[in-house]
Amino acid sequence: MQKISIRAAAVSLAAMLILTGCGSNTATTLPMPDGASPVVTDSSSETAQVASSGEMAAPEELNTDGLPPVTVEQLKDGEYEIEVDSSSSMFKITACTLTVDDGQMTARMTMGGTGYLRVYMGTGEQAAAAAESDCIPYEENADGTHSFTVPVKALNQVIDCAAFSKNKEKWYERQLVFRADDLPEEAYLTSRYTTAEALGLEDGDYTAPVTLTGGSGRAQVESPAKLHLENGQLTATIVWSSSNYDYMKVDDEKFELANAEGNSTFIIPVKGFDAPMNVLADTVAMSTPHEIEYTLTFDSSALQKVEP
Repeated sequence: MQKISIRAAAVSLAAMLILTGCGSNTATTLPMPDGASPVVTDSSSETAQVASSGEMAAPEELNTDGLPPVTVEQLKDGEYEIEVDSSSSMFKITACTLTVDDGQMTARMTMGGTGYLRVYMGTGEQAAAAAESDCIPYEENADGTHSFTVPVKALNQVIDCAAFSKNKEKWYERQLVFRADDLPEEAYLTSRYTTAEALGLEDGDYTAPVTLTGGSGRAQVESPAKLHLENGQLTATIVWSSSNYDYMKVDDEKFELANAEGNSTFIIPVKGFDAPMNVLADTVAMSTPHEIEYTLTFDSSALQKVEP
């Protein structure tokens, strides 16, 4: 009777180790007292630790079209506040500090809740099979919020992340995009843009294809856009697909409408070609005016000069 009780206790202990750890892809042998046979845990039970698609809300698709990846080789050492897109509203990041140091990038993500004990930068299956040392536990902040400090391979790139739920005791698969939009220009070792000077452009009028990203994805701008270069200063005429915008901002400088009728039109400065340029556009289509973040990318490969 004593041997049966000891064996049952060992089996319970093995189950607890599987549930509370990150998991292991090898079998574990637990020694038994009094000459009892050892208990071997089965790693196949780790699959029960990963939440199925039916246990999760439908994920949001993360769109990185028009956002070139940014790697550590492109950035100066320092700390930068960035935004993080998550595929799940149940895994909301309210603040994120990116640290670039000695050839490595890490991100300290502050969460909107306290429901996750640890994360793993990979899939749920990989997390369940990972060693405990490969999982990242939460850090509790002074205000009670939780943060995770994770390695980042690249910005503007979809990255798998699994989060272990405190209540469900399962791994939930998420995807994240650490965005480069808010990085200041001085964060880059070299300019991201192909400049008018580098292209050898003379003063005059040009056209170039322009790609818009951001917002709900429904807005569009006229492409190719009209460009004007004068004394080294490049500007673009941006024509929106609606009349619902009343001003734009570039680097906090406000630009008013350039037309009185028709679709909203603005003349704004252009930093260069072939990299996303952050802009704000204020829409009056909602119940109250609202500034929306967009990026504009001008393509130098199809740049054409307009002959007078």
